[in-house]
Amino acid sequence: MILYLDPFMGIAGDMTVSALVDAGAPPEAVNSALGRLNLPGLAFRFEKVRRQGAQATFGTVTWNGPNPHRHLSHILDLIAKARLEPAVEEAASKAFRRLARAEAKVHGCKVDDVHFHEVGAADAIADIVGACAAWAALGSPEVECGPLNLGSGFTVMEHGTFPVPPPAVAELVKGVPVFSFGPPIERTTPTGAVLATTLARSFGPLPRGTVKAVGYGAGTKDTEGAPNLLRVILMAEEPGEGLVSLVEAQVDDVTPEHLAGALDHIRSFGALDVFVTPVLAKKGRPGWTVSVICEACQEGLFADLLLEHTTTIGVRYSRWERRELPRESISLETPHGPLRVKVVTAPSGRRRSHPEWEDIKALAEKAGLSPLQLLHEIGPYLIS
Repeated sequence: MILYLDPFMGIAGDMTVSALVDAGAPPEAVNSALGRLNLPGLAFRFEKVRRQGAQATFGTVTWNGPNPHRHLSHILDLIAKARLEPAVEEAASKAFRRLARAEAKVHGCKVDDVHFHEVGAADAIADIVGACAAWAALGSPEVECGPLNLGSGFTVMEHGTFPVPPPAVAELVKGVPVFSFGPPIERTTPTGAVLATTLARSFGPLPRGTVKAVGYGAGTKDTEGAPNLLRVILMAEEPGEGLVSLVEAQVDDVTPEHLAGALDHIRSFGALDVFVTPVLAKKGRPGWTVSVICEACQEGLFADLLLEHTTTIGVRYSRWERRELPRESISLETPHGPLRVKVVTAPSGRRRSHPEWEDIKALAEKAGLSPLQLLHEIGPYLIS
């Protein structure tokens, strides 16, 4: 499955939670996760509203007690002690770490010294954890996102009045397609930006697939000109047949650390696969061939990335026909907790499953087992 975020009028944390619930995520899955955070009364209340005549879900966060500013370590500790599903804990923690790095860059301080203001409050924690819980409740689908509408004008923050996008959002959306449309207000908030850039594997137009569900999450204001909504579209992927591109370069003068960092950066732009093959290069030098498999229209992007982030001075690319098995991502209940599993269907119709390694590792650590032992125990629950 694919979850497509369509931020045509921007994205905020509460809009994301609301849109996912509108698309079918159970509200109780969201509030169950929030209830584990040890923040008294923290929950979402959902209602149906209209924005420019379109019906949508609007979520309001409620909580009891104090609402102090928090450091990153405090928030990560809350999440770690909550014993959330592995996918939820991983995604929420990653989002807050990325947010902390952006804030540290803006304020010129170390990540550990970042003192969250608006985004460290209870409602922002609810937005990020709640959105990750709703995403997991939909089966943890692969996420793709359209260009982000950042808005325009000025916004008032704790440190004063800043132009839109505010500094943290500007940092978070580096490398992401953006635009501005509509009346001058802030349309992409820090929590919305960090959710989009953390969950999405790529940014671009609506992918091919079969629409299964559509959800609309409402923003607080009912602005004129266009509905203040975030749309999400849940899609079944079509069998992968068609053209892909192979972009390659050889390097023999780069350290393993540098190369590993370059590969991680290239993967973040939505490559279908990135891998390295050891080769014996010219003059008998050991080297590597860096191979990037991407969509057939993306050769230029990944050629630029290889030229920019490795030491090569030339790349080559070609187009290949490809066929893939139909696949879907589901969540299985096991004796050790929920497990994300990728299920593929062979041409004969036989199905087989492939557990997500990150979940295997997290469940094994919690159970005090090795990943191999855990795989042996959950074997009967898998589709073979």
